[in-house]
Amino acid sequence: MAIRRLPEEIVNRIAAGEVVERPASVVKELVENSIDAGARTIEIVTAAGGVALIRVSDDGSGMEAEDLGLAVERHATSKLDIVGPNAGLDDIRTLGFRGEALAAIGAAGRLCLASRSKDAAEGWEITVDGGRVAPLRPTGLSRGTRVEVRDLFFATPARLKFLKSERAEAAAITDVVKRLAMAHPEIRFSLAGDDRASLDYPAVGGAGARLARIGQAIGDDFRSDSLAIEARREGVELSGYAGLPTVGRANGLQQYFFVNGRPVRDKQLTGALRAAYADVMKRDRHPVAALFLALDPALVDVNVHPAKAEVRFRDPGLVRGLIVGAIRQALAASGPRAPRAAAGATVSAI
Repeated sequence: MAIRRLPEEIVNRIAAGEVVERPASVVKELVENSIDAGARTIEIVTAAGGVALIRVSDDGSGMEAEDLGLAVERHATSKLDIVGPNAGLDDIRTLGFRGEALAAIGAAGRLCLASRSKDAAEGWEITVDGGRVAPLRPTGLSRGTRVEVRDLFFATPARLKFLKSERAEAAAITDVVKRLAMAHPEIRFSLAGDDRASLDYPAVGGAGARLARIGQAIGDDFRSDSLAIEARREGVELSGYAGLPTVGRANGLQQYFFVNGRPVRDKQLTGALRAAYADVMKRDRHPVAALFLALDPALVDVNVHPAKAEVRFRDPGLVRGLIVGAIRQALAASGPRAPRAAAGATVSAI
């Protein structure tokens, strides 16, 4: 059988299937772009679980008119050094770097990208409808970027069959925003829409910013029912908070891991957390934790998954040992403690 090159339209739709798994994937990519652009306020609006509408607006640096056309092309990015001393994939310091998200989203739905840089006299917008790019046109917009996605997967209807209920898709979007907000307490995040209860995470600063934001995201009880974790070994820094063994959950949904500011789901990290609690928690319970790892980008590969949801460490044993040791040490130092909620209930009953 002869080998043939695929048409560009098919190539884009294949890429869309890899990057845009569900509406939450779109929100993740767009919000990461806003964070990379230096935004201090990010507003997200959705409808019908993100299928009918996703709108992400920010007050970041914005883009020049000539950059908008490149932004919707595949593998065009401002976030990857290709000529300097750190050229390549060994020094990734931004959340986005592949340069394919907007092209993939535009291939799967109806995308409208509007932006205005700080010094520009006016804003510009470009639309991509199922992969078809329309000419640039001026638009009224304050500094920053607004991305609107409608009718997601209209161009790839097979994907619609595999989506969950509107409620489930809306919940997945909430989880994505929550995780990104926890990693960036200095940014205000708001999430609204007719398919959800609204969320608003005000920006917080100062020494307790991270714990304050974690409290906003997963509840104030965690702030008093957790232990501060701080450790460093061979250039890898671990910080964050681990819940008391007495506040275990029936599942691991409240386990949050971040690597260089990037929310990740990693089996190695999950396994290390479970091992740290092995002697103090029942096997059918799961600890609550928000752990942040910081290390040289050359020591971790963030390019192992199309959606950048997984990472691979150069020395996974070092990372595992650091997590297990730091949490066990914190648990041993704290001694037995009752959770605040349980203590309050006991006092009320007296």
